Amino acid sequence: MADAVPLEGSARGQAFAGALARHRRRRSLRSVGAAASFATAVLLAAVVGGFDPARLIAGLPRVGEFLDLLVPPLRPDHLLEDLGEWYWGLGKWLALLADTLLMAFLATALGSLGGAVASFPAAANLTPGPVTYWISRRLLEFARAVPDLVFAIVFVFAFGLGPLAGVLAIALHTLGAQGKLFAEANENIDMKPLEGLRAAGASPREEIVYAVLPQVLPNWISFTFWRFEVNVRSATIIGFVGAGGIGLELYEALRLSYYDDAGAILVLVALTVFAIDGASEALRGRIMQGARQ
Repeated sequence: MADAVPLEGSARGQAFAGALARHRRRRSLRSVGAAASFATAVLLAAVVGGFDPARLIAGLPRVGEFLDLLVPPLRPDHLLEDLGEWYWGLGKWLALLADTLLMAFLATALGSLGGAVASFPAAANLTPGPVTYWISRRLLEFARAVPDLVFAIVFVFAFGLGPLAGVLAIALHTLGAQGKLFAEANENIDMKPLEGLRAAGASPREEIVYAVLPQVLPNWISFTFWRFEVNVRSATIIGFVGAGGIGLELYEALRLSYYDDAGAILVLVALTVFAIDGASEALRGRIMQGARQ
């Protein structure tokens, strides 16, 4: 038998080595190009955003001054007395905060329900056709592209001041965001159970109930809890335009330079978000554990 020619010395080996070298050069060029593009984008964003390290350093002390205005002097030996004076409007603020929470809850429920319905035609593997898919995606993009504050201004103009405008604005924006997240969860399902039900002659409703929902429901629940936290903050902000809740009180305190009142309200909102985050994390963990079981 003739001696085998080593791969390194053969024409095939040389061709392979050359192709590998070219591939590595192309990959290196792409990496360099991507890094250069990213750096250019960062520089342009810094220029447009007016990012100036010297100005930033000079302005940091003023941030501290503003934070000092939000918190009045609290004496350790008269702490309860000082806290009582700081939170003189606690009853009114808690009532407005409850309105904000209810607005966020209702908006999250309505928007998530609408997003769940819209997620099926907006999922590439579940949509009835390409036209339906394209229209569904564009509508969801519009709903989440327009800021909820803009929606709130429109609904305040249409329905007047009050929580209704805030609920509708947040719900519409939530529908767009949840619809996208739910659709992406739908696109990642295992299609074999769905194909099995279709082969057995199941109806579209049965396909969704028995093949799709068991796979996506844990993700949907996680997205909904997260969205509720976001909507609590959104409900606070849109109160600035008269859409109800504690946001209007916060806006009035800032507008009239009652900074200590604004600080008290901000602390209440932050504590509420912390509590919601902890409760939702615990509840989400229980739900996920039950789904795995």
